[in-house]
Amino acid sequence: MKKIIYAFIALTFLWACDMEELPKSTISKEPVFNSETGLAMYTNSFYDAFPSTTVNYNALSYYIATNQVIKYLTENAYSAEESSGWDWGKLRNINYFIVNCNSPSVSETVKNNYLGIARFFRAYFYYGMMLKFGDLPWINHPLDVNDELLYSGRNSRTLIVDSIKADLDFAIKNITTAKDATCSTVTSTVAAAFKSRVCLWEGTYRKYHTEAGLASSADEWLNEAISAAQIVMKSGYKLYTGAGVDKSYRTLFLSKTPVADEVLYAVTFNGSLGVTHSSNRGWTSVTYGVCPSLTRSFINTYLMRDGSSFTDKAGYKTMAFPDECKNRDTRLAQTIRTPGFTRISGGATVQTAPDYAYAITGYHTCKFTLDDTQYDNVDICDNNVIVFRYAEILLNYAEAKAELGALTDADWAQTIGALRARAGITGGLTTKPTNVDAYLQNRFFPNISDPSLLEIRRERGIELSFEGFSWADVCRWKLGEMTTKAWDGIYIPELDVPYDMNGDGKLDVCFTLNQNPTKVSGVYYLYVGAKLSNGANNNTQLGDDGHSIMFMKDQKRTWSDKLYFYPIPANDLTLNPKLGQNPGW
Repeated sequence: MKKIIYAFIALTFLWACDMEELPKSTISKEPVFNSETGLAMYTNSFYDAFPSTTVNYNALSYYIATNQVIKYLTENAYSAEESSGWDWGKLRNINYFIVNCNSPSVSETVKNNYLGIARFFRAYFYYGMMLKFGDLPWINHPLDVNDELLYSGRNSRTLIVDSIKADLDFAIKNITTAKDATCSTVTSTVAAAFKSRVCLWEGTYRKYHTEAGLASSADEWLNEAISAAQIVMKSGYKLYTGAGVDKSYRTLFLSKTPVADEVLYAVTFNGSLGVTHSSNRGWTSVTYGVCPSLTRSFINTYLMRDGSSFTDKAGYKTMAFPDECKNRDTRLAQTIRTPGFTRISGGATVQTAPDYAYAITGYHTCKFTLDDTQYDNVDICDNNVIVFRYAEILLNYAEAKAELGALTDADWAQTIGALRARAGITGGLTTKPTNVDAYLQNRFFPNISDPSLLEIRRERGIELSFEGFSWADVCRWKLGEMTTKAWDGIYIPELDVPYDMNGDGKLDVCFTLNQNPTKVSGVYYLYVGAKLSNGANNNTQLGDDGHSIMFMKDQKRTWSDKLYFYPIPANDLTLNPKLGQNPGW
């Protein structure tokens, strides 16, 4: 329902934000700013800044393969001429409200409440822009055609992040609602959750990007992240466990009504009103999206149910898909299709194997996909899109404490232990780890030697997979090189042998080097040779071991530190040369 309201309000206030340019006799802003109803309606227009689909990840990730060439990581293939996103229209709408929300007809408490919401959204806007471009112009009022800021340079990123924090501090202090049962309103607790995200990013960025010369102030930001997270942790939220260890995690993302135990804010939809999205198509169609799939290297980081490392098991490197899925962290089976996974087709529940036309590494994502196949090829999905949830706050808190060397066993139990217990893990829940996981360190985080911090990073990747955090994490941890690692997939014991991959007694897939094999009915044949018949490189081929799938093995991805921030788009730089270009571009 709120999506309809947002759409209406957005149209209304495209007119409102430019009102002062119209003749005074034609229209006036007073009807909007002289009443609480007007303030509420105006601030509703800001909510379209939030995502409206579950297909919300960034392809620039250290654990996701996609069916596309990553041009941004292809040497000399991406430039300022192709960059985009230097868009400031939403900020003008917000600033117009902030500047004009001063009517004596409305109490200070009411005005400050809505100013808090507006400043939250200004912080949300600037945070997204800062992550992409770094230094930005700080604009705190609506610009007119003669404003000198239109042609001024950029302020430092440090001023921008200080301003973001100031906006969020105001929001935390002045938004009068602390908790919203519908999870559809920005509250003071949502502002605190966002502040914990921002401050953790900034603190770790300053720590690991020593070239910025800001490492001495990193701890200050990490402490701010802890304080903000504590506000949320004391506000009554908890991890949702109502559907048991096998379903609770995935239920969060399939639910039409947000699970208010854990979800602070979600974008909601209503199929009966035609307010829907097309996310199922993005997670099931080989033609609609880019087939995002987890790499085997990342799948290997999911723990065993007893809390031990999968990579400590003998023979893990040559384990077939059905076997590697056994007795693992239950989030694995709630994130990808594993043996026993079912869908609803024509009203009947049917066991469903990975679709190997879609699952480019052999691992088919199911975390956000509504189970009924009727949702797959039409835009009728109405599951909520989560923007802030309690699990992230626990991870933010644990990481900030660990980075400061202040994480206690009690902190561990309250955060990482609780997340793992929700996933059915039984071991290592109450005390910090004392041993480094060699696989996790060597493959993903070679510069981290603290066992707790390593495990927190493992947990963050697993718990927040595909939720849009991985690229920001790569940037703040200064791990750009991780995005160039090979996209590895499942291990194939034998070629030209049909396999039952989901344990339903039916053969599902056969991997072959023969481009014209003799086929068994009902079996999907996946050619894994190096070359296609036309001589082109095959996207899906075998690795050097002759058994493991490698996707886009021949795609060369190259890292340069300039990629931590995008270039200012060339057109915008032409319009205003004072912006200056980001280093290296």
